[in-house]
Amino acid sequence: MFSNPDNSPFRIWNRWIDDKRSHLFTVEVNTGRIVDVTPGDYDTPPIDLGGKIDYAFSPDGKEICFVRNTDTMIAISTNNDLFITTPEGGNIKRITTNKANDNQPVYSPDGKYIAYRAQFRAGFESDKYRLMLYERKTGKTINLTEKFDRSVEEVIWSPDSKFIFFTAEDQGYNSIYRINVETGEIKQITEKSYNTEIGITPDGRFLIFKRESINKPAEIYRLDLASFEVIQLTHHNDSLLAQLEMNALEDFWFAGAGGTKVHGFILKPPFFESGKKYPAVFLIHGGPQSMWADHFHYRWNAQMFASRGYVVVMINPRGSTGYGQKFTDEISGDWGGKVFEDLMKGVDYVIKNFDFVDKNRIGAAGASYGGYMINWIAGHNDKGIFKCLVSHAGVFDLQSMYGSTEELWFPEWEFKGTPWTNPELYKKWSPSYYVKNFKTPTLVIHGQLDYRVDVSQGFMMFTALQRMGVPSKMLYFPDEGHHILKPQNAKLWWTTVFDWLDMYLKK
Repeated sequence: MFSNPDNSPFRIWNRWIDDKRSHLFTVEVNTGRIVDVTPGDYDTPPIDLGGKIDYAFSPDGKEICFVRNTDTMIAISTNNDLFITTPEGGNIKRITTNKANDNQPVYSPDGKYIAYRAQFRAGFESDKYRLMLYERKTGKTINLTEKFDRSVEEVIWSPDSKFIFFTAEDQGYNSIYRINVETGEIKQITEKSYNTEIGITPDGRFLIFKRESINKPAEIYRLDLASFEVIQLTHHNDSLLAQLEMNALEDFWFAGAGGTKVHGFILKPPFFESGKKYPAVFLIHGGPQSMWADHFHYRWNAQMFASRGYVVVMINPRGSTGYGQKFTDEISGDWGGKVFEDLMKGVDYVIKNFDFVDKNRIGAAGASYGGYMINWIAGHNDKGIFKCLVSHAGVFDLQSMYGSTEELWFPEWEFKGTPWTNPELYKKWSPSYYVKNFKTPTLVIHGQLDYRVDVSQGFMMFTALQRMGVPSKMLYFPDEGHHILKPQNAKLWWTTVFDWLDMYLKK
């Protein structure tokens, strides 16, 4: 039950939205007095598109900066803004008026600035995040990273307020950067490694952060800011890793659509033997504005696929993040265009350049947008390159997807309007119009509580496959959403996916 159907969205991810709101409270330690410092019919943090932490206290403890969206219909708005108030509540002041997304406020230790992230294109959740400064005394804003062609992620200050450290996705990795607040000079201080959860010691000498890779779960590391030497501090997984055989990722580049350079990763199975031919699984990432990276993913874990004797290929085609904003932008309005060509050229490159891949035993799997692309491939697998497919939470019919998803800004940006204002684009890129070409055996997976890509999309895909007489199977989870999170369900997921791949790729 939801109280105000005009205040869309009425559900988000895997839950329904009722008349309750998420607010920020303060508690006075000595008296126990509780104060709601963000009253009103708004959520803090916002229900979506928030930052890592969307509230912060000023160094003197007299002010709080927080984030919320005050637009009438949140489903079509990415307009999160920054507000300030006091720990005692009372007057609330909006300090950003940008019509796109502002979030993740962080006060400078000297109290002069609030650093935050800002996107400039309203309605586009994957616009580049700039690092902004709000000067508290004057209200002036400063854009520190307009010329930096990466999207700012985590943000922390140095104790002396002279530098800001931040992370950004960078060609399949997550790098750490340092920016001089006064000059704007940016220095990249880690390369070809995946780093998150950055912090800094009180004396400003060391960064502390998590680092992981495809063959090594996260551990804690320390970086000396004088010498830039990196030392691993924890070794929690050493004993487990000593029992496992896992290879590292190898990367490659090739010419994609229009000759644009496209990046990919390849992972060999454990105990790899030169001269032997291996079946391969092409994994297609979701988003679509995201990327495959050299990190240890606990759901779509490439090592799990490799452990069954598969070569795993992960390509970051058009739309992927970490390769510049132009590259990211080039999927919008073109879902089955350049990105599909990038992927197919990537398949061709792998077959020609890695002789251990058996070109007659290749499958593909993906989730969310990756599931959409699997459904698109099902209607465009003309050469029969893929012998089987796995579609998890994939979009099948774009018009009905619009009416059943919760974030309306997403399809309206991606397809340049609504199904009634721009029906041609919805029809052009909808896999549902290519069912007549379906012939590749496909496993369909979906969860009942998926409100991002409604379960009906999976049902329709499976129905179409069955009607066309294509070998197909559906794995349905009544208690999962967009992601499979429960351990027993995850075990069933992996077992079913492996059985399906083995049936068609290990003959």
